[in-house]
This record gives sequence, structure tokens and C-alpha cells, in this order.
Amino acid sequence: MTHGELVADEIRRALRGPAWHGSSLMELLAAVSADEAIQRPIPTAHNIWELVLHITSWSNIAYRRITGGQTQPFDGEDWPLAGEPTVNRWAAACEAMVESHERLTEVVSGLSDDQMLANAPESANSVAVMLHGVAQHDAYHGGQIALLRKVVTTRHRRAAT
Repeated sequence: MTHGELVADEIRRALRGPAWHGSSLMELLAAVSADEAIQRPIPTAHNIWELVLHITSWSNIAYRRITGGQTQPFDGEDWPLAGEPTVNRWAAACEAMVESHERLTEVVSGLSDDQMLANAPESANSVAVMLHGVAQHDAYHGGQIALLRKVVTTRHRRAAT
């Protein structure tokens, strides 16, 4: 296996599992409703929906960086606004996250070892470091989603009884 194929697999596992660190993003989000995703149980923290949009953004940014696109986030791209919370928009946000990761892993799996070792655009880090960072970023925010999900689902169960 090439380094690109290994890193693509790492990103896929962070998204779909099985992930060494615990639940993958899709496992964490499988039972989260739009209503739960938009809840803000910690007033100063991002909610699940915002985290999904943010994760998607950085997968897209990494993709652009290795395919010759804009290297810096577009205005408002780092933390996009969730907008009106509807079931369809939540499903679309989750699907966009999956699509962004699939598009990224498809390109990454085709990178040569030399391309992986080259510096990422406008960076002192290699493409490999940046891409490992995508998987690490997914795991980090997945942990936040797991904690938020516990709080939100516990509140919903209590409210239902």
C-alpha cells in the first residue's frame, strides 16, 4: 500500500469506522435528529450541526489544497452557519460531510509517496501531515459530538417522561 492509500483509509475509518479511537462520525450521527443536532446544551460551545458543517469545510479545504484550488477558507467557511433547522437540511449537511470525505479519499488514495511528502500549498507541513490532520480533526470533533449527543439525548429522554 502507498502512503496515500493508508491515509485515505485512515480518513475513511474516521468517517465510517471501524475507528481505533472509538465511534466514527457516521456511527455518532446515525441516531441524531435535526432537533437534537441544533440544540446548544453548552451555551458557549458549538452544537452538533455546526461541528458537522465545520468538519465538512476542512475536508473540502484539504481537497482544494491538493487539487490546486483555493488554499485558504472562503469567508465564513471555517464555521458555517447552520441556518433554518429542518430535517432535510440536516440530512443534506450529513450527506455533504460524507461526500466531501469520499471525494478527498478518492484523490488521496491516488497520490504517490513523493506527492505525500511534498509540502502542502502555503505550508511548512507535508501533504501527509495535513491529511493525517484531517483524520485527527474528525476524531477530535467526533469526541465533542459524542459528549454533546449524550447531553442532548439525556435531556430529550427526561423531557419525554
